[in-house]
Amino acid sequence: MSSYLAAALQLTSTPDPDANLQAAEEQIDLAARQGAALVGLPENFAFLGDDRQKLALAPMLAERCSQFLVTMAHRYQVILLGGGFPVPAGDGAIYNRAELVGRDGQLLARYDKIHLFDVNLPDGNTYQESATVRSGDSSPPVVHVSGLGCLGLSICYDVRFPELYRFLASRGAQVLLIPAAFTAFTGKDHWEVLLRARAIENTAYVFAPAQTGVHYHRRQSHGHALVIDPWGTVLADAGTSPGVAMAEMRTDRLEQVQRQMPSLCHRKPSLFPLHT
Repeated sequence: MSSYLAAALQLTSTPDPDANLQAAEEQIDLAARQGAALVGLPENFAFLGDDRQKLALAPMLAERCSQFLVTMAHRYQVILLGGGFPVPAGDGAIYNRAELVGRDGQLLARYDKIHLFDVNLPDGNTYQESATVRSGDSSPPVVHVSGLGCLGLSICYDVRFPELYRFLASRGAQVLLIPAAFTAFTGKDHWEVLLRARAIENTAYVFAPAQTGVHYHRRQSHGHALVIDPWGTVLADAGTSPGVAMAEMRTDRLEQVQRQMPSLCHRKPSLFPLHT
C-alpha cells in the first residue's frame, strides 16, 4: 500500500437483476475512468426484492454474480468487491456472500455474512434475515493485495459487532471493507457513527459502498456510501443518489495516525478475555 484511489459505489438495486448489473457496470466504468484501483459494490447489488423471489433466483444469481465480478474486474482492470449476493446453502437457505476479485479475475477472498439482521424497528418495519439466510461459520478473511495493502472483509450488520473488526485489525487489516444496504431509519442515526468508530478504534481506513433510495414496497436504504480515514475523518460521501464516494488511500496517513495514536499497542487482552 502506498497511495491509490478507492471508489465506494452507491446503487438503488431492485428485483430486476439485468437492470441492476447494468447499473453496476456503468458505475464501475465511471470509477475506473477516474482512476480507481479499488472499486466496491454494495450488499445486494444484483437483487433487492422479496425473499421468496430471492430464494428462487439464488442458484442463478450465485453463478451470475461471481462471473460478473470476474468479468468486470478483468475488463476494467480494478480490484473489485462484490458486497453481497445470495448463494444456495442447502435446505432452502442461502448465504449472503461477498467476494473480492483481482484484476486478472482471480478470487482473492470470500466471506459469508456472520451477523444476521433480525430486528423490529420503531418505524414499524420488521426484518428477519435469518428466515432465509444462514450465518457464515468461518472467520472473516484478511487478504494482502499488492499495491492496496491488507483488506478485511465484512458485510453491513457486522458493523455493530466491534469484536469482528478487532479480529481483522489483529490480523493486519489496513482497510475495513463494509458494503451495506443499511435501512434509512437506522442509518440516519447509526451509519456514519458506527463506521467512524470502527475506523478510529482500529486506526484503519473504512471503505463502505451502500444502497440508497426506495427498492420495493417500503424498503428504503440510507445511502451515504463513505470512505473514512484512520483518524475517523470522512474523506468522501456519496450522498443519497446513486453514484460514487471516491478518495485516496495513503500509507503515510495510516502510519502517521498509528504512530500518533498507537492504541492497538496499548491493549491489555489478558485483562479482557472474550466470553461467549
